[in-house]
Amino acid sequence: MRWMIYGATGYTGQLVVEEAVRRGHRPIIAGRNPEKLDVIAEQYDLDYVAFRLDDEKTIAEAIADVDIVYHAAGPFIHTSDPMIRACLATNTHYLDITGEISVFENTYSYDDAARKVGIALISGAGFDVIPSDCLGAYVAEKIVGATHLETGIFGFAGASAGTSKSAIEMIPGGWFSRRDGKLVKSSFGKDSMSFVLPDGKTRHAVASPWGDLSVSYRTTGIPNISSYLTMQPAITTIGRIVYPIASLILKNSAIRSLAKDLVERIASPPDERTRTEAKSYIYARASNPAGQSASAWLTTLEPYQYTAKVAILAIERLVELNPIGALSPVQAFGVDFTLEVEGTSRRDA
Repeated sequence: MRWMIYGATGYTGQLVVEEAVRRGHRPIIAGRNPEKLDVIAEQYDLDYVAFRLDDEKTIAEAIADVDIVYHAAGPFIHTSDPMIRACLATNTHYLDITGEISVFENTYSYDDAARKVGIALISGAGFDVIPSDCLGAYVAEKIVGATHLETGIFGFAGASAGTSKSAIEMIPGGWFSRRDGKLVKSSFGKDSMSFVLPDGKTRHAVASPWGDLSVSYRTTGIPNISSYLTMQPAITTIGRIVYPIASLILKNSAIRSLAKDLVERIASPPDERTRTEAKSYIYARASNPAGQSASAWLTTLEPYQYTAKVAILAIERLVELNPIGALSPVQAFGVDFTLEVEGTSRRDA
């Protein structure tokens, strides 16, 4: 199959390109900037095509002879929908690395359309949300009638410009939780707890709008979901004051643009040593009204390193399994898929 990495010049995109070539793939690389693409294409001896995502027809022409698009250019709230529509028009499988809840919900709205043309639409085909989706499904399978699911995400040692810009786009939309099957507005720092990680360290974490609120609900049907991200207690306290103000200010598109320009210059993603040496930990716990519960930990790679590895596995499994529809990672690849990533292990807690 011919496949494309769109956003190949970004931090994550370049890691995916490197891993693809290492595993013997020859993807077409794509993005907006032909000069940057040319450098990467020459480095890895790959074909490239430059196009923007402003016009669905232009996108469709660019991907007309491509079987799969791996979309790594955010913020996905702006870039995902036109790419999905073009993929539907050209019968092209679609994967992305979004963590934005509104994008997950939008992707799932195209389920019928995807099934009609025989393609898969899989958002969150990276660290957000494959490991937590798989672990949440694993513990959910152990509990009959599970009504609550908690996940915990630990391991970020820095954020790329793309990740930071996506976060800025999410802030005006507000804080969310999943209650009684619905996404409901919450507040920053409302719920928090401490976790003892597999390495013995204790980490404070705050309930956050991680992609599990959308994806794990689609995978498991559990109506009440909370997802916790590690955060220092002092930052949590400050955030309770600052977040409501920031969410109002960032509703202004001009201010959001300025904020994204700033993070483009100051973003500090993990360096190569951190990517190759650091570990990430995922926690999941499912419970039912009878008081039964099951919990487990997943130990895996640093988030960006994990994304690069799992991206290529997802492409390979997509070709092998040919899933159809707008799917969660578990629906597409199975509950144990994350264990295929080297350096990943799971244990019951």
